[in-house]
Amino acid sequence: MKGIIGRKVGMTRIFDEDGKVVPVTVIEAGPCPVVQVKTKDRDGYDAIQLGFGARKEHRTNKPLMGHFGKAGVAPARMLREVRLDDASGVEVGSQVKADIFKVGERVRVTGFSKGKGFQGVVKRWGFAGGPDSHGSKTHRQGGSIGQCATPAKVWKNRKMPGHTGNRRVTVKGIEVVQVDPEKNLIAVRGAVPGHVRSYVLVMEQS
Repeated sequence: MKGIIGRKVGMTRIFDEDGKVVPVTVIEAGPCPVVQVKTKDRDGYDAIQLGFGARKEHRTNKPLMGHFGKAGVAPARMLREVRLDDASGVEVGSQVKADIFKVGERVRVTGFSKGKGFQGVVKRWGFAGGPDSHGSKTHRQGGSIGQCATPAKVWKNRKMPGHTGNRRVTVKGIEVVQVDPEKNLIAVRGAVPGHVRSYVLVMEQS
């Protein structure tokens, strides 16, 4: 298992060898310093903790400064764990770069979807709503949500208005189309969660 933290740059298109258009998302992947190595003997599982992005020292609290200082790396804006089958060969302070992935590999990308604020049932769940004419007074409402005497309550998990988006989403089976190790860029086929400049975690498809 391998993974890297990245930042979503945006979407564009490229042309394959046959001249067909391929929509891709460009991700700035790494370089990510290894801040901590966890082993099964000491921690119960094998994993590495990666950092990404620069953080100013005066905006970093003392516990984190000690954590980064112990690893001998500069303060990072984001920390994420990546599970490994065997982490014994990884050294603290080493860097994980975009070249860990090859063209044609399948990966899964995890990020937070775009937040859309408080929305009604028509936009949030795709409800049809009521008639738009003939004196109707229920255009974009949800309608009845329960019964009267029995059971005299609203069942849980009812689709109702509420906060939409800004949820952790994982898209699986995305193909790596291009890798640029010099610029730390990875281009994957299709769309990935999140807005432009949002952080994502790119993992090998297990």
